[in-house]
Parts: sequence; C-alpha cells; structure tokens
Amino acid sequence: MKFEVGIDIGSISVNTVLIDQTGKIREEFYDYCYGKPFHQLLARLESLFASYPEEDMKFMVFTGMGGKKAAEVLGGMHINEIIAQSTAVSRLYPEIRTVIEMGGEDSKLIFMDQGTVENISRLSDFSMNSLCAAGTGSFLDQQAKRIGVKIEKEFGEMALKSKNPPRIAGRCSVFAKSDMIHLQQVATPVEDIIAGLCFAVARNLKSTLGRGKHFVTPVMFQGGVAANAGMVRAFREVLDLDEHQLIIPDHYASMGAIGAVFHTRNNMAGLSDYRGLNALRSYLSEYEKSTGQSLSPLIPPASKHIKDIVPLPSGNEKTEVYLGLDVGSLSTNLVLINTNNEVVARRYLPTASQPIEAIRKGLREIAEEVGDRIIIKAAGTTGSGRYLTGDFIGADSIQNEITAQATATIFYDPEVDTIFEIGGQDSKYIRIENGVIVDFEMNKVCAAGTGSFLEEQAERLDINIIKEFEKLAFESAAPSKLGERCTVFMESDLNSYQQKGEEKENLIAGLAYSTVLNYLNRVVGDKSVGNRIYYQGGVTNNKAVISAFEQVTGKEIHIPPHFDITGAIGAAMLARDSMAPGQLTRFKGFHVSDVAYATDTFVCKHCANHCEIHEVRIEGERPLFFGGICDRYDAEERKGM
Repeated sequence: MKFEVGIDIGSISVNTVLIDQTGKIREEFYDYCYGKPFHQLLARLESLFASYPEEDMKFMVFTGMGGKKAAEVLGGMHINEIIAQSTAVSRLYPEIRTVIEMGGEDSKLIFMDQGTVENISRLSDFSMNSLCAAGTGSFLDQQAKRIGVKIEKEFGEMALKSKNPPRIAGRCSVFAKSDMIHLQQVATPVEDIIAGLCFAVARNLKSTLGRGKHFVTPVMFQGGVAANAGMVRAFREVLDLDEHQLIIPDHYASMGAIGAVFHTRNNMAGLSDYRGLNALRSYLSEYEKSTGQSLSPLIPPASKHIKDIVPLPSGNEKTEVYLGLDVGSLSTNLVLINTNNEVVARRYLPTASQPIEAIRKGLREIAEEVGDRIIIKAAGTTGSGRYLTGDFIGADSIQNEITAQATATIFYDPEVDTIFEIGGQDSKYIRIENGVIVDFEMNKVCAAGTGSFLEEQAERLDINIIKEFEKLAFESAAPSKLGERCTVFMESDLNSYQQKGEEKENLIAGLAYSTVLNYLNRVVGDKSVGNRIYYQGGVTNNKAVISAFEQVTGKEIHIPPHFDITGAIGAAMLARDSMAPGQLTRFKGFHVSDVAYATDTFVCKHCANHCEIHEVRIEGERPLFFGGICDRYDAEERKGM
C-alpha cells in the first residue's frame, strides 16, 4: 500500500505523520529536536523507513519553520504552515470557526469561513506572533524551569488546582520573572503562580493576536501547548467558552503535518522529485563544516568607571544639597548632589517589586550617612515609578527618564551627541544636537538587549554575571555569532552551540555581542548614531558589553561618572532648576521612610492589558498608584480622576 509522509519542522519539535491512501493516520511521532531539527529529521526518517519501505512512499511534504529548507534538500513539497493548519481543521473538523495554534516558539490565530469537507480552503484571516516568546510554549517552559516544575504534565495539573490565579505579566518572559519573584516573596502558592502564567499567556494571545476581533465558536486549540491542561482552562475562562465551544483535536500536535498531506493531495501537479536520505546526510555533513562562525575577540575598553563621592565639609556649617530619585523596574537609585552637581551621597538598590520599601530603605541609609550636615533645597524624581515616588516623598519636580538621563550627561560633556542607556528591563536611545534632545527611543515590551536578557543567559550557562562574565568574555578567542534573539529563544541557540562543543568563553563573549545587537536593532533601529557616544545604566558595569559596543559601532564609547545613577542625578539637577528664588521645597523630610502605609490592588480595564494596579494608602493623604505597563492611571489620577 502506498503512503504519504507529512512533516512539521518547528523550533522545538519535529512532528511526523504517515497517512495511507484511505486517509487513515498509520503513524504519528512527536520528537524534540534540541536545537538540531535536521538531525532529528534524519533519525526519524531512518526509523520510519525501517518499518515502511521507502519505495512505497507516494510523496513527502513539509511545513513549519524548517519546512522550506527540508523540501529543498530532500525534494519534497513545502506547504505554508497557515495553509497546512487550516487545511487539517477544514478536513477533520469542518464546524470549527476559530483556530488557536501554539507551539514552542510561535503562535497563530486563524479565522475560518463556514464550509464543507470538500471546500478545503476555508481560511478567512490570520495573525502570527512576532519574534517574541510571549504566548508560546517556550515562555511556559522557561517559567516552569524557574520554579522547578515539570512542564510535561505536572505544570498543567497544578494549574487546575488554583482557585485564585494572580496577574502576571504575559508580554515578556523577563518581565514575568519580576512578577513571579514578588509573588514568591509574599508566599503565593506555586499552583497559583503556575495558573497565573497560563492566564497571562491566554490574555496575551487574545490582545496581541486577536486585536479586538471576535473569537467565533467553536474554537479549536492545537499545537504542542494544547497538551497543557492549565492553558486549556485559561483559554476557556479568558475567552468565556465552555467545553463544547473550545475543542482539543485528537492529533493536536500534528495538525500541521496532517494538513500538509491533505493539501498536497489536492495539488499533486506541483510535486518535486524525492532525492532520498543521502541528500539529507550530505547536507548535514556540509552544514557541520560551515558552522562555527565567530566574531572578533573583545578587547578591554580604555574607559574608566568612576563612582567617587565628594565628602561633605567638616565643621558645623550645613551643605545645601538636592535629592534625586530614579525608581525603575529592577533598581531604585537615590543621590544627593551639591550646588556644583557633585555627588555627596548615593544608593543603588534593588526595587524587588516593592518600590515604596526600596525608597524607604534608601532614604533611611542616606539619612544615617549624612546626618544633620545637609539642607535639602529641592527633590526630584524620574523613572517608571516617578509619580508614585514624587507624591510619596513630596517632590518639587517629576521628570521623564529621557530628560533626566540627558540632563546629567550633557552636564558631564556638553559635546555628547548620542546616549545609549541600558538598565535591567528597559533601554533608551537619545540623540542630542547642541545640548538639545532631538530624538529618542525606548524599548518596547521586550527585554532583549537589557540587563535581564544578559543575566538570563548567564544563568543558563551557570555563570555569575558579576564575578565571572567579564573575565570569561575577554578570554574568548572566537566569540560565538549568536545574533539577536528574544531572551527565551536564545536558549535553543545556546543549546545548539553547546551540543557542538562550543567553549563557554566563546558563548559568553557572544552574549555580550548579542546584547549590543539586540539594543542597536530593536531600540536604535535606523536612527542616526553620532561620534560622541556615552553609554550609561546598570549594564555599563559589564565591560564586555562596552567592548562589544566599540567593536560593532567602530567608535569609542565614553562612560560618564556615576553611570549607573545618571537618571537620579539628572532628576536632582532638574529639581534645582525648577525652584524659583526663595521657594521652599515640598520634600517631606527623611522621616517619610518611617511613615506607615497600606497597599491594595485592582485591575485597570482601560485596555486589553488589564494591568494589576497597586494602590498605596497613607493616612491623611490621597492614594498613590503604580504597577501599570504605561503610566496612564498615574497621569489620570493626578488630574483628579
């Protein structure tokens, strides 16, 4: 009997089906590829043809990420994965109107027209995820590893036990990590965190792929992630569907491979000649010889890291100073500067998802350090938590991060024309002409090209980001060419290189390059870069990244003093400049670090993000808010809403 082979080659798995002439699925295989999809493809075909004679094969057809290359090598047909997925649904489940497909590194939303089995082409509309892991299986895989739960079965079963799933960021794996750490700190049950992750993924797909469209029922959920019971529950609740409206197909992981076969049956005229497995073996042999591209070795930069403070004068005379606070997602920075803009005290503290506590700790420590030897004449705030911070301490000036960062750097060097700033979860580009900001850009909801991206990859390689990364990077003779990838997708690239025996030093140096390439391509884009470049933010501590910037741009990279708290310094300078002669500061005093407060949360439903907003209540004062992806609620609240 003749048979047909359909193969869906994805980033995480190779899915293979063997179908006979009656349309019956005789064999079905789901194989993890561990970064080597074509090696796994060869192994699966060798095993398959050991049981089914190769000469009995009528045709072979491919789909998925690696489908086109596989068809070129072996000579089979290649079918677009959207067409393949929708064809399988049309043939096997003609009543379905909406399809959710979720694999290892991609996700799809497909809308189907009404039709019959004979009318196979029922595709109406579709959308796919971008180069981001949010809303994919890899996102869930990584979170499962973080909390020590097996993704295959335990993860989904535990999610079903949760009665009150918390809200977790679903836009980026790195941002989700911050939420998870906070939930663990407050002893949130593991099953609730797991369920929260599932709901985050479901909400993300609904908002980013659905974009306000109606999910016409019945809805089908397919792809490898459909095996996760927690995700099935999340989609049912997020989309408000019952068990009859959300259907999981029997062959949920192989629908692409099945659809590729059925589509090819209707388009037999375009079949290519099958070349045999030796063609694949030859390709793999040549591929192995051509891999291992490397970049130029990193050279320790000549720039210096300066964080020295100017001691307060001795004696009884008090020094007039200005306070600046920069509250970000990962760090909270506080600084006192004198009238000459010299730093007299500074703190760089982890925010740890508790900005109020970080502010209180910083104020308390600085107060103990300077005692009664200073007079604060003005206070300013910046950063993502600037409104919360400003109201909490009584700030005279609340400024955006772009203005604050640029103000400090222009003071240090009036000739600066470009600023690269990279923090823990955000990054900024600022273009300056004649001391004036003329252009800027900030990273979107993606952590690639940020400090968290670098830290994530270092953890995977069991490298201490502070003590070992820099040393190993400079020891590399041939840095790996990793390219620019989402922090989750980079894992498969690292696995692939490790399996080939790549030295750890080369991977570390490659990650420094990858951070730079992610930043330049995702944040700077096609914007101009000048010749007097300053680089600042917490990641500037890593000299390997400075070197990578110099290698990629071909230009000298300058580092300002106190590069890690330039935002806070700028906020302090702007606060000073905002004060009219004789005007008294609104700063409440260092005792604000001892003020009692209470917190509560609610969900902002102004847009599809449905952010969990934290409300801070201080007796005798109006409530303060933080926690949104944007600062809209803060802004509206400040208008009295």
